[in-house]
Amino acid sequence: MKIAVDAMGGDLGPQEIVKGVIEALKEYDVSILLVGKKEILSNILSNYNYDRNRLEILNADEEIVMTDSPLAALRQKKNSSIAIGLDAVKKGDARCFVSTGNTGAVMAAATIKLKLIKGIERAGIATVLPNAKKSVTILMDVGASVDSKPEHLLHYSIMASEYAKIILNKSEVTVGLLNVGEEETKGNELAKDTFVLLKKCLPNFYGNVEGRDIYKAKTDVVICDGFTGNTILKVSEGLAETLFDMIREGIKEKLQYKIGALLLKPFFKKFKKTISYSEYGGASLLGVNGYVIICHGRSTYIAIKNAVRVSLNFCKQNVNDSISEKINALSQFR
Repeated sequence: MKIAVDAMGGDLGPQEIVKGVIEALKEYDVSILLVGKKEILSNILSNYNYDRNRLEILNADEEIVMTDSPLAALRQKKNSSIAIGLDAVKKGDARCFVSTGNTGAVMAAATIKLKLIKGIERAGIATVLPNAKKSVTILMDVGASVDSKPEHLLHYSIMASEYAKIILNKSEVTVGLLNVGEEETKGNELAKDTFVLLKKCLPNFYGNVEGRDIYKAKTDVVICDGFTGNTILKVSEGLAETLFDMIREGIKEKLQYKIGALLLKPFFKKFKKTISYSEYGGASLLGVNGYVIICHGRSTYIAIKNAVRVSLNFCKQNVNDSISEKINALSQFR
């Protein structure tokens, strides 16, 4: 299977992305289209030994940066790595596109070039968060759309459910609606109207859940609008980083703390790996006619390697076929 990887979008530069791709080639049965400025990528690749039959550079002369307006950048930079990489998926030259670049630009370009699955009004981003049951909770949407309608959240619920079945290896999953309380009457108008719609249309709807329930794994899937979801994601990342910094500084205060930390070092290492976004690769853009993985801008080579792993699983399981079937069944039901 061939995966297109955007080499130009990450905060850590193309060197980190190339390193991740090389690691993915060592570990997985995959071929890579590395999308970006050919001269730069060729120079970086000259430092590595790799199977040249499984890695090809797809030249893209332009780059969309984080400060660019997504739609304006797509119009002005038609040869960007995002545009060229998604064109490869559209043409069938690659099964999936992986990018650490401008999220808005990736989403807009994917919607324009790949089109939405029939019946879906808006694509959304689904991510995985570790939970107390040594598993993960699927959170959607985490930033694709900040202004959502109840119909959009219904579609997110269906898409995230099908995605969760593959990620969690379950035949049935439960869906919770993020709210400020569990009662049906709680929340703003969007939450209350969405509750009514999900209760009517979604057999696997659990009801309202609160923020703390995401990590307690009360439901397999938690649905919210993109503004709320992105805020949760950024707060979670910041909290994890801050806690480790506080622990690291606290350990320095006394000798017995240092001795205890030395004994607990294997646990801390395992725990840090569990909560690190790098281990989960990236978030899946659901709702478009193609497979797209959006990675954190600060993704390390480990995150890139794992994003390739996620994309392989994403494609092999044909998630989009399942989503299309469920959406079609929903329209007949309604």
